[in-house]
Amino acid sequence: MANDVTIWYDREGDYLDVLFEQKEGHFRATDNDAIMEKVDTDGHVIGFSILNVSQTKDQAPLSVTLRDVMT
Repeated sequence: MANDVTIWYDREGDYLDVLFEQKEGHFRATDNDAIMEKVDTDGHVIGFSILNVSQTKDQAPLSVTLRDVMT
């Protein structure tokens, strides 16, 4: 696995995408409606996305525990 992390932000869509690995996967929900985990076919977290990320600037920091990252 490469150690590169890909970060992509769409200002118009206010969408942040962070990938730890470039591989097949799908998104699944988290406890926070704005945050989705991207997982591979084995269920390991390979990234995450945040919707409306700029709207969180006046709120408490987002907190997510990602399981199985880089293991």
